[in-house]
Amino acid sequence: MKWGVLTFPGSNCDRDCAHVLSDRLGQSVDRIWHSDPTLGGIDAVILPGGFSYGDYLRAGAMAPWSPIMRAVREFAHAGGLVLGICNGFQILLEAGLLPGAMRANIGLSFLCTDVRVRVENTDTPFTRFYETGQVIRLPIAHAEGNYYADPITLSTLQANAQIVFRYCQADGLVTEAANPNGSLDNIAGIRNAAGNVLGLMPHPERCAESVFGNPDGLPLFHSMIEAAATS
Repeated sequence: MKWGVLTFPGSNCDRDCAHVLSDRLGQSVDRIWHSDPTLGGIDAVILPGGFSYGDYLRAGAMAPWSPIMRAVREFAHAGGLVLGICNGFQILLEAGLLPGAMRANIGLSFLCTDVRVRVENTDTPFTRFYETGQVIRLPIAHAEGNYYADPITLSTLQANAQIVFRYCQADGLVTEAANPNGSLDNIAGIRNAAGNVLGLMPHPERCAESVFGNPDGLPLFHSMIEAAATS
C-alpha cells in the first residue's frame, strides 16, 4: 500500500506519521509538499497535525488554498481514503470535506494530555480493527478542538453514524467531565457521508508503538491498510 503524507509550512507531525507507516508497518510512504500539484499514485493520504501556516488566521484556514488541496479534494471525491489528524482535521473542515467547524477550547487554553475516547462506529475503513464501544487512550495537543455544528448538521451526523469517536470516561461513559475542550456532543472524530474521509483531534500516530507504553492508535492504521487491500 502506498501512502501520501502531506507537509504544510508549520506541520510538525508529518514525520511521526511517516515513521509509523514505514518503520512500524512496512508501508511505502511519499512525503508530499503543500505546493505539489498532484498526489501521485497513492492509496491513502494523511493530513497531519501541527500549525499549518502558523494558524495565524484561524486553525487550518490557510491550508485549503494550497495547490495540493485541489488534488486532495479530487482524491476524496473519487473515494480515496483521507485521514486528517488534529490540524489535519481542522483543514478538512475548512476545506469543506467534513461538516462543521472548530472553535477555541472552552477553557481558552492549549491542551496537551491523554484522553479516553469511545469508538462509536466500527463499520468504517478506519476502525474495523476496533470494537464498537471500545475505550482507547489517545493523546491530544490543540488549542482549537472545540467541534461545533448547527443542529441540523449534528442530527445528520448522529443519524448517519458519522460520529466515529467521542470523548469519554475510562469506563466508557460519555460525560461533560470527560470532554476536554467543550466539543459538541463530546465529538472527537467524524467521517464524511461517503465514509472515506475521517478527521479526529487525538493523535493515533503518537501512540502506535508498545515501546511507548500505549499502542491504542495502531489499529486505526491497520484498519486503513486492510480497507485498501480489500477495496
